[in-house]
Amino acid sequence: MRHLLLIGLFVLSLFGFGFVDQEVKIVPVEKAYKPSLKVEDKSVVIRVEMAPKVYLYQKYFKLKQLRPVTKEIDIKKYLPKPMQLHGENVYEGNLSIAIPKDEFTPGNVKLLFEYQGCNEIGICYPPQKKEFEFALSSSKSSSNSQTAAKTNKNLSEEESIASTLKEQSLGVILLTFFGFGLLLALTPCVFPMIPILSSLIVGAKNMNTKKAFLYSVVYVFAMALTYTIAGVLAGLFGANLQAAFQNPVAIVLFAAIFVALALSMFGFYEIGLPASWQTKLAQKSDEAGQKGGLIGVAIMGFLSALIVGPCVAPPLAGALIYIGQTGDAILGGLALFSMSLGMGMPLILVGTGAGKFMPKPGGWMSAVSKVFGVVMLGVAIWMLERILPSSVALLLWALLFIGSAVYLRSFETIAPDSHWFAYLKKTIGLTLFVYGLFLMFGGFTGATSMIDPLKVLKQRSVVSAALEQKPLFEEVRDFKDFKKRLQSAKKPVILDITAKWCASCKELEEITFADPRVQKALRNFEALRLDVTDNSESDKSFMKKFGVFGPPAIIFFDKDKKEIRSLRIVGFKDPKEFLKILQEAQRRN
Repeated sequence: MRHLLLIGLFVLSLFGFGFVDQEVKIVPVEKAYKPSLKVEDKSVVIRVEMAPKVYLYQKYFKLKQLRPVTKEIDIKKYLPKPMQLHGENVYEGNLSIAIPKDEFTPGNVKLLFEYQGCNEIGICYPPQKKEFEFALSSSKSSSNSQTAAKTNKNLSEEESIASTLKEQSLGVILLTFFGFGLLLALTPCVFPMIPILSSLIVGAKNMNTKKAFLYSVVYVFAMALTYTIAGVLAGLFGANLQAAFQNPVAIVLFAAIFVALALSMFGFYEIGLPASWQTKLAQKSDEAGQKGGLIGVAIMGFLSALIVGPCVAPPLAGALIYIGQTGDAILGGLALFSMSLGMGMPLILVGTGAGKFMPKPGGWMSAVSKVFGVVMLGVAIWMLERILPSSVALLLWALLFIGSAVYLRSFETIAPDSHWFAYLKKTIGLTLFVYGLFLMFGGFTGATSMIDPLKVLKQRSVVSAALEQKPLFEEVRDFKDFKKRLQSAKKPVILDITAKWCASCKELEEITFADPRVQKALRNFEALRLDVTDNSESDKSFMKKFGVFGPPAIIFFDKDKKEIRSLRIVGFKDPKEFLKILQEAQRRN
């Protein structure tokens, strides 16, 4: 009996030690499963390191992309062959899941990985979630760099610029976008701002180089801040603030402001505070008057950015894509601000120069003011072109040029002993008069461009005449109409998104699309056009479907009716560049 009791105690001790050993094997969930992710040449690999004696169920694996788009990814078709345990498909040891990159939408990717498992004792862990973030195009090894280079070839220009924001340091990004801004300063978007700033400086009292520099910096800073705020809002919410200001009421009001400024420069009246207010301000401090002037300059910079120069270019679109995908409004906003400062540098140079070379008060001062008065009228007509018929706009330009010739007294006799400047002034006046007559003739005969007002008189070849029998682009009303035409098209499809208030769109129309070689090449495509001048809800919805922030944008589609992203055009392209893109689009079809 005593021996039996000892044997029983020995057996119980064995079981007891067994239980203790099993308890030691129960590890916390964070040590039981250690998931990680690595981006390789052709795939994204998710690895799960498992502690001994634990396993994962096949049926509980889930993978979801949260950014830049939200979509479920079928991870189960990429899982290796499982083992059987208690009638369930499970995995033990270290698990590796390779998912092709094509499954993911490129950009700053965010994934949600879900899994659940148990240990061999029979204790199950609660469902687990792990988030991963990575830039799909970025890589650190040389082989990955080559893969990224190939991937970038499939990106549009603005998407490539967006990737710069993801991969470069802050200093490189700011310098890059400042350089983009300097290049954009040479586009039609910035030109109208030059006479606006110059007129503010010319119209100011007691102007000198230091004051002109201050005015220029304030104007450019206000313009840059406006572009930045408008751009960040567009990136976050898809709302084009500049386009919202292109309605006829805003354009007419702003044009009226320029007409009022012009008349003031002609000497009809003086714009300023009431005399009693000016006296009080002068008694307190001259500085107060200067502050008031700076506020006016800042307001003009703000309005100019919104109404005078609305353009969408690849750097701007790239920054907006980055903000929209990542939500990083701070880095995107800094990039836009740097770009706007680059755009404003020539304005600062011109404005400071206007202050340095300002003539002393007298006859010269009066003449300079009148020249800028004419320029202000020109800016007003340029703005009204967006809402007026082309023929009416040409007639207004004709009146401006003919009126300027009359004002220069071009038809009066010059005295024999006159200074050479009198002959130069008459030559300029007569030139303006003749050009004004050409514009007037063009307005009455259906011309649409100031550059070519006598187009109807030119001899055209048989080919050009045949091409002009049918418009280059066919208008689409809305997205439903576009989809219908896209599906029924027998040729490769091009979609041109344009607007009358878009300066680069007009540049495309008058230079690129007017080129006979481009016109001939476009006949090989089903060329469609969406006019978003009204910026209606339908227009906004249409652009949002394609991720377009504003005109100009030209989108190409392949034979399967899918967009060729790498060929998308944002901003102006000259005929030579455009023809190369057309040839590539044909090759892919």
